[in-house]
Amino acid sequence: MRGRSWPVNVGGGGPGKGGTSPIVARVVHGAAAAALRWRVALLLVPLVYVALMLVFVGWWNLEAMPVRVGVAILKRAPPPGSVYRSPQVFQKLWPFMQSDFNHSNALMMAWHQKTTQKWKPCLRKRLLHAELSPSNGFLIIEANGGLNQQRLSISDAVAVAGILNATLVIPIFHFNSVWRDSSKFKDIFDEEYFIETLKNHVRVVKELPPDILQRFDNNISNIFNMRTKALSSKAYYLQKVLPKLLENGAVRIAPFSYRLARSVPSSMQRLRCLTNYEALRFSPPIRTLAERMVDRMVKNSSSNGGKYISVHLRFEKDMVAFSCCTYDGGQQEKTEMDKARERGWRGKFKKPGRVINPEANRRNGKCPLTPLEVGMMLRGMGFCNTTTIYVASGKIYNAQKYMAPLRQLFPLLETKETLAAADELAPFKGHSSRFAALDYTVCANSEVFVTTQGGNFPHFLLGHRRYLNGGHSKTIKPDKRQLVLSFDNPDIRWDRFKHQMQEIFRHSDLKGVGLRKRDASLYSFPMPDCMCQQAEA
Repeated sequence: MRGRSWPVNVGGGGPGKGGTSPIVARVVHGAAAAALRWRVALLLVPLVYVALMLVFVGWWNLEAMPVRVGVAILKRAPPPGSVYRSPQVFQKLWPFMQSDFNHSNALMMAWHQKTTQKWKPCLRKRLLHAELSPSNGFLIIEANGGLNQQRLSISDAVAVAGILNATLVIPIFHFNSVWRDSSKFKDIFDEEYFIETLKNHVRVVKELPPDILQRFDNNISNIFNMRTKALSSKAYYLQKVLPKLLENGAVRIAPFSYRLARSVPSSMQRLRCLTNYEALRFSPPIRTLAERMVDRMVKNSSSNGGKYISVHLRFEKDMVAFSCCTYDGGQQEKTEMDKARERGWRGKFKKPGRVINPEANRRNGKCPLTPLEVGMMLRGMGFCNTTTIYVASGKIYNAQKYMAPLRQLFPLLETKETLAAADELAPFKGHSSRFAALDYTVCANSEVFVTTQGGNFPHFLLGHRRYLNGGHSKTIKPDKRQLVLSFDNPDIRWDRFKHQMQEIFRHSDLKGVGLRKRDASLYSFPMPDCMCQQAEA
C-alpha cells in the first residue's frame, strides 16, 4: 500500500526496502553471542587456574629454581614416608609428651604370654649320651666376621664335627679388615668350659697334635682345604668331606661361615643348640665386667623393679653411609656419606647403572632409626622418662647432635662408657668383639630389647632371649615401613601417634613366641629344637 512504512525487524527482516535480510541478521546475532561467550570464558580462566593450584597444592610443590629464564618449576612431592621429618614431628609432640601423665607403667606390664605358650630348655634330656666312637680325624675351621658371625661358625662347626665323628680343633679367628679385632677364641669365650660342656657329644682339642701337624710340615695351611658351598647339607659333608677326612686324617674348611644348611636332622640341630646356648660362655674377664654392668643397670632401675630397656642402635657413620639414606644434615652430611661409602666400599655405589634412591629406601623401611625416632617410639608406647635405657652401639654418627634428643626423652640413659669406668674398659680397647660381648650380655638381661636395623646381633639375641625367657623374645621389632608414616606427619595428634606406637608394641608382643619354620634360623627360633613346652619338660 503506497505511503505505508514497515518497521525494521532485526530478527527476521521486513518486506520493505529498509528491512535487513534474515541471513545477515542471524550472522550478526551469532557473532554477538560468540563474543559474549568468549568474554565470559576469558574471565573464568584465571579463576579456574587458581582453583586448580589450590587442588594440587597437596600433590605438588612450587620449587623456585635458579634457572636462566627465572621461571618456577613444579616438582612432584614424594609419597608419604619418603622424607626425614621426625624433628618437626617431635617439636609438635614434645609439649604433649611432657604433660602426659595418664599412661600406665609400660615396663611393668610389657608382655603378655599365655601359660600354654611357656617353654623350657630341655637339651640335656634330648641329647644322646652314648660313648663316642674313635675319631675319624681332625676338623679345622676358620671363623670370620664379628662376634655373632663367629658364634654361628663355631656352633655350625660343632654340628658338622658331630656328623663326621671328627675331633674339632678350637676354631681359628680370621682377622677381619672391618672389625679389626685380633682376639683369639680364648679371649672371647671360656675355652675350658666349651670343651667340658661338649665332651660327651663332640671331642674338642685346643690345637692339632704335633704328630698330626708334622705330616703337613708343621703348617696348617698345607692341610687340604675343602671349599664347601654355602648352606651345604648333611649329605654333602658325608659324601664330599668325610672321604677326605678319612684319607688325610685332617681337613680344613676356610672360610667357614654359613656353610651348613638351616634345616638339618634333629641330632645336628641339638648340637647347634648346645653350643650356642650353653657351651659358648664368655671368657672370665668379659663375664665379670658384664655381670657387674647388669647389676648396675638393675640398681639404677630400682624405681621400676630393677627392669630396664636395652636398645641396639645402628646409627654409626658406616651404617648410615651404607644405607644410602638422607637425614637432616644437608650438604655436609651428603659429603661425609659419599666419602664414607668410597672409603668403605671403593666404587661399589658409583658403578654404572647403580641408582641410589634415599626416599624409596626410607619408605621401604631400610633406613636406620635415629636416636630421636627410637625415643619418640618408646614414649608413644607408654614408657615414661623415669625408664632406664641401655644403648648398645658403636660410635654414633654426629653423636652430639643425634643423641641429645634421646637423652632429653630418657634422662636415665646409659652406655658401656657411662656404666663402666675407664679403667674397667681399658683391657677391651681395640677389640670390637669383646665390646660387643659386653653389650650382648646387658641386652640379654633387659626386660625389653629394641632392635632397630637387623644384623647378626639382634638375630642371635632374639633366640637367646627366647631361650632365657620361657620362649618369649621380649623384643620390640618395629615395622619401619609403618613407622616412617607416623614420623612424616608434622600435623599428627599425640593421641593418634600413641595409638600407632602401641599397635607396633602389641604386634611385637604377639610375635614374641614363635616356632622355627623349615627355612628359619635356629639361632633366632630355638623352639622346638632346643626347648620343650612346660608340660613336656
